[in-house]
Amino acid sequence: MAKLNFLMMIAIGFIFTIAESMRFDMNSGQTKCISEDIKSNSMTVGKYSVVNLNEGNPVPDSHKLIVKVTSPYGSIYHYGDHVDSGNFAFTAAEAGDYSTCFWANEHRQEITVTVDFEWKTGVSAKDWSKVAKKGQIEIMELELKKLYDTVTSIHDEIFYLREREEEMQQLNRSTNSQMAGLSFLSLVVCLSVAGLQLWHLKTYFERKKLL
Repeated sequence: MAKLNFLMMIAIGFIFTIAESMRFDMNSGQTKCISEDIKSNSMTVGKYSVVNLNEGNPVPDSHKLIVKVTSPYGSIYHYGDHVDSGNFAFTAAEAGDYSTCFWANEHRQEITVTVDFEWKTGVSAKDWSKVAKKGQIEIMELELKKLYDTVTSIHDEIFYLREREEEMQQLNRSTNSQMAGLSFLSLVVCLSVAGLQLWHLKTYFERKKLL
């Protein structure tokens, strides 16, 4: 029971920290990648934009970026070339670490590009304002739907954590078996070397007629 409560606490923490909003700086020729652990069949949305220091004017070409979102196995879900803003949305086909990478073009005179980036997965990725507007439901019904989706996500996350735990246990058992085999092999080698040394010494002493 305590173990289940611990898993639930982890899952709840995970559910409520899957929305990332950040601002970071990049210098010319620099690359920055941000990773997010996403389970399969989970929805994710993201948006990014270069901070325009000269409001009212277009973002200069020198501040435009290359942006790519990839899956754990290298599948490309989004690609932007020479862009100053964009967004992406998809349902993860495979579980694991998804990466969003930003590349700043290299210039003779080094510049600094500031990027706003927001990444949401799971329940927080849904646009609840559209749901409420489309269905014209009461606030309480909307909150109940949010709660139901959150509980469902926690339930799925618990099973996901259990699967990860079983994989780690299998890896530990496999590692322990391999270590035991190597230890036994090392013991056999040591005993064999010791036996050969004794045999060599005995032969040497007999040859010298010391025994």
